[in-house]
Amino acid sequence: MGRIESQGNTIPASSPTATADPMPPAIVLARGFTGLGTLRALKMAGIEAYAACPDGDLVTRSRWYAPPPGPRWNGEIDGSQDRALDAVALPRAVLIPGADDAAMWVAGLAGNALAHRFPASTSSLATLQALQDKRHLAECLHENGVAHPATFAIDSADDIDRIPFQRLDRVFLKPIDSQRFSKATGHKALWPGDRDACKALWTRLHAQGFEMVAQEYIPGGAEQHYFIDGFRDRDGRLSGLLARRRHRIHPPDFGNSSYCETTPLATMGSAVEELGRLLATLHYRGIFSAEFKRDPRDGRFRLLEINTRAWWYVEFAARCGVNVCEMAWRDALGLAVEPSDRDYRSGVGCISLAGDIQAVLHAPPQSRIGWWQALRQWRNGYLHAFRLDDPGPGLQQAWRLVRDGLRARLRRSR
Repeated sequence: MGRIESQGNTIPASSPTATADPMPPAIVLARGFTGLGTLRALKMAGIEAYAACPDGDLVTRSRWYAPPPGPRWNGEIDGSQDRALDAVALPRAVLIPGADDAAMWVAGLAGNALAHRFPASTSSLATLQALQDKRHLAECLHENGVAHPATFAIDSADDIDRIPFQRLDRVFLKPIDSQRFSKATGHKALWPGDRDACKALWTRLHAQGFEMVAQEYIPGGAEQHYFIDGFRDRDGRLSGLLARRRHRIHPPDFGNSSYCETTPLATMGSAVEELGRLLATLHYRGIFSAEFKRDPRDGRFRLLEINTRAWWYVEFAARCGVNVCEMAWRDALGLAVEPSDRDYRSGVGCISLAGDIQAVLHAPPQSRIGWWQALRQWRNGYLHAFRLDDPGPGLQQAWRLVRDGLRARLRRSR
């Protein structure tokens, strides 16, 4: 089920590491699916790589996992990361972040002695702040004429009185710092209900130290979400571009894609041009993944957010011929970055199996599909963690799937 064919672990003769003088390895600063996908994408390119992640993480199940040599480092950005990086027993290595805080930290190393020893393909700290901070992002999109949802800054409960609930489809509260909010609450965003409920929810979150914005929820289901993933190099070229369409999501509304498919860039209308113009204006450099939602009211693709780092489906992009991790490694070292083919195959699927089982089970009636259709998609697509040549992560996921199913059955039988 799914494409888990052997990729092999042989470094090709044309690989940058197959030279007399070994090139610097990469250090992946990520965990979970993102860390695993980044590690695998680097290995697909024949690049030696280490992963800084917590003990027991999904990444550690990979046959290619190795921690950075030297004192144990879990990759956490907790104030000790400069000392931990300096203690890595490598003369030089390229940093590839897969989390927002790691991306900000790496960008902030500019001018530091560590930045010469541990280069990265990254933007300025100010650019990353403009894209990661949801309030700044909304302002930036407005200033640059990029289609986006109506977004409202909230500094006090009085600001909520000025939000036109009556003419908006639906409104939700979105954290300015997504990573911190998700870690603390387990949610990406929250539905507040009406104006009074929004005030009460905002007041509670504000008291906990969370800054929020209110944003209109663009109507339409998961299948209206699209992504443009890619890489912009040091010369300002969009060396890699891949568009994909979400078909299912888990949990609903604010979860992660559980099934998506590649789609031609031509289907994205003006979104590719608008995104390219925005990144050029900000002098962006590095890996990115931009999420859009097609607004059924006018057909425009509205930009929701931009990941300024490796993301969940980064390995899928590499399997489709857009290896942004290899591009980031080469760009950081000043090597030539070979542009990927924009005429990639469309309709190629990728499945996050545990989440997609739940998405199929609990889909609303208007978007529900039969199990035979789901099985065909799973058979023909790439499975997120499962690979025959790297079975450990998939086996861990399978065990957790069985375990959680048994626990749920036991709870229902009590």
